[in-house]
Amino acid sequence: MKPPTAADVTYGPHERNVLDFWQAESEEPTPVLLSIHGGGFKGGEKGVNPVLLDLCLARGISVVAITYRFSQHAIAPAPFQDCARALQFVRSKANEWNLDKSRIASTGGSAGAGISEWLAYRPDLAVADSPDPLARESTRLRCIAMINAQTSYDPRFIKRVIPGDAYKHPALVQLFDTPLDEPDALPPEKQALIEECSPIHHVTADAPPSLFFYKGDDDPTTALESAGAGIHHPLFAIELKKRLDPLGVACEIHVRTDPNAPENQTRIVDFLTEHLGV
Repeated sequence: MKPPTAADVTYGPHERNVLDFWQAESEEPTPVLLSIHGGGFKGGEKGVNPVLLDLCLARGISVVAITYRFSQHAIAPAPFQDCARALQFVRSKANEWNLDKSRIASTGGSAGAGISEWLAYRPDLAVADSPDPLARESTRLRCIAMINAQTSYDPRFIKRVIPGDAYKHPALVQLFDTPLDEPDALPPEKQALIEECSPIHHVTADAPPSLFFYKGDDDPTTALESAGAGIHHPLFAIELKKRLDPLGVACEIHVRTDPNAPENQTRIVDFLTEHLGV
């Protein structure tokens, strides 16, 4: 894989607040794709699919790969906030890195997809009058492309929509530092935290276009062998699409496919090209 233009760039105080940057060759400011890794909020490393990286750079899209605090370092919303800060940091580097800060997209798998959605759908975190210049930068995205995504981390939603025990997945128990066996009995402060971190709770008519890929079957009657299978179920995106369609927000879902297959990586870059105006 092509080495980064800048590696292990620090964007925050924690040792995992680092990113890699690949600069696309262009005389004009380039759009940017953020790549946010998965790993259940407790593992994983910054990186980007090599095929996707090459395709993006060839089309004039710069790429940034982000990592963030794990839930064993700090529970939610820390991983989400770290990636918001990384996005603001990237925007702050627009002049130095020849970037168009108005054209930023994000991609990720599983937890990285959930964070991408959270950034895309929630209200802008920018604070216009902040004494911190990074905090003044926007956290909105132009479009997102997700792999095996969760659209909600609310155990009540997951129990209702996804077959099996995904609603009490150990990664979510650790992320929110609370038992999830009885979703309706959560303390109010934990329920509020979970809702804040669940992308589907933030959907509005100004949500950006979204592209989803899943390896699994979209049949809700399919038996699941584990909570791990359920947490990557296409029904997450199908339920989201039910909310986005009436709002006129584009949402495209592909199931029973290998998201990392070259043809799907090309499909992602075609989607980015369309919505980033390349």
